[in-house]
Amino acid sequence: MFQEISIAPSILSADFMNLERDIRTIEEGGAGYVHVDVMDGHFVPNITIGVPHVKQLKRIAGIPLDVHLMISNPLEQLPWFLDAGADMVTVHAEVLEGQWINRAIDLIHDAGAKACIALKPNTPADVLVSVIGELDMVLVMSVEPGFSGQGYIEGSEDKVAAVARMAREAGNDALLIEVDGGIGVKTVERVCAAGADVIVCGNAVYAADDPKAAIAQIAQLGNAARLAAIEGGALR
Repeated sequence: MFQEISIAPSILSADFMNLERDIRTIEEGGAGYVHVDVMDGHFVPNITIGVPHVKQLKRIAGIPLDVHLMISNPLEQLPWFLDAGADMVTVHAEVLEGQWINRAIDLIHDAGAKACIALKPNTPADVLVSVIGELDMVLVMSVEPGFSGQGYIEGSEDKVAAVARMAREAGNDALLIEVDGGIGVKTVERVCAAGADVIVCGNAVYAADDPKAAIAQIAQLGNAARLAAIEGGALR
């Protein structure tokens, strides 16, 4: 069944001095989520925003907050971000071993939010085999996390396709697949044809002359590629 993709502009590329204006712009442009990149300077070599910012964003955003925690200690900090109002919370598989990945998912769900696990470029999709049935979304990183403006890593669409197959095999037809990193008009078609549902865009939206038009164009290209893949039998 065809389902339109969602665009999740990353505010890491927005104007922090005019953040409410920039959020209103993407809402008016049809974005599905506000993507919030949280970096701790340890898991990734950069520091961005934290809990107080998420609280403020929750007050002004009219679309869900998609909060991506690029942090080393998610089990300690998850309650903070959930209390702040995150609607979707992403934690990284690389910092959660064994039962702790299940614990993170339970914490998120118990707070009434949606649970997502992210995979860095070198992390194979099969690390999620045991939990994919419990997830609301998987985030495939198509760049190394930590900085905006990087180029798309060729072949990332193969991991998207692998996650889509795993979800089907697990019977999780509702699973969303998000892709983050170097996605714009030149790359959105390949990830959507592979099964991506949610597209994170930073500079492709906020550095555009017309961010609303950029959202519309990226969504149009992604939806067309997704529909063609379904009609061609590559996607269900």
